[in-house]
Amino acid sequence: MTPVRVLVVDDSATMRALLKHSLAADPEIAVVGEAANPLDAREKIKQLDPDVVTLDVEMPNMNGLEFLDKIMRLRPTPVIMVSNLTAPGATATLEALEIGAFDCIAKPNSAQGDTFGHLPALIKEAAKAKGQIGGQRMTRPSTGTDPVAPAARHAGWPDLIGIGSSTGGVEALMKLLADFPEDCPPTMIVQHLPAAFSESFSARLDRICRAKVTMARAGESVLPGHIYVAPGGKHMTLKTTGGLRCSLNDEDTVQGHRPSVDVLFRSIARNFNGSTTAIILTGMGRDGADGMLEMRERGARTIAQDEATSLVYGMPRVAYEIGAAQKRVPLGRIARETFG
Repeated sequence: MTPVRVLVVDDSATMRALLKHSLAADPEIAVVGEAANPLDAREKIKQLDPDVVTLDVEMPNMNGLEFLDKIMRLRPTPVIMVSNLTAPGATATLEALEIGAFDCIAKPNSAQGDTFGHLPALIKEAAKAKGQIGGQRMTRPSTGTDPVAPAARHAGWPDLIGIGSSTGGVEALMKLLADFPEDCPPTMIVQHLPAAFSESFSARLDRICRAKVTMARAGESVLPGHIYVAPGGKHMTLKTTGGLRCSLNDEDTVQGHRPSVDVLFRSIARNFNGSTTAIILTGMGRDGADGMLEMRERGARTIAQDEATSLVYGMPRVAYEIGAAQKRVPLGRIARETFG
């Protein structure tokens, strides 16, 4: 097996040495270069064409988030942020994920014995996305988007919407949901994120959306004008006992994930009799494809994000190839496709 080729970018020589030492223990990883600042890293990326880049945030000459944005626009490469500022739930972490980072981890403190924990496994997973990372970045959401008018089209709207996303989904969801009307149908979302991100991510979505966005709570009613985000580490399903309600559980992972898009979509297909729409956005793997197929077989309208606007064209591709998704639609047109 050819080793995963990694470029380490950090202004601290000590941290670069620690990273290289941790990664050297894995024979399936080779650190092919290092850089102390983004200007040097830019040249190294051109010369070495690494499979994965590890990137700090606080560096001289250019902030790591600014450099990440340039990488995603000009030379899309899987990037893992390794910084004191990218702890779970931190503002910089969400910003990095919006821009297109594959994942983020925090630098260890001096009391930690396991220097970088699961970083080697994370790097090997990120390497699988090389070649799937799209060269066309989505524009950031803003009040200048063309939202679906909240009046006069209700007759063509679905009664319930389910959405699934993974790598690249933070930014994609922000763009998509900014186009949702204030009185949208009840919407349930699974985005693959660790539990520590769920509350802050939901709050961030709520600030840019016309509809009310919250992290889902067990037993709460599923209502129009509300968007529910599955908490990390919990499967979210739809229950119809006593009205439409969110249900959360700790059952086994599905497609390697909890929450799983497949679990949500299957629960909608089996428990809801009204009209539904299922949407799969950017992400690695195939989570959601089988559940979407089940929804389609029960009459749902099904949409997959197209390749050109997907950061990682994995989940949408599988959904379309197995016949689960009826059509592929650019991210910026999915809201209008959904609401007619």
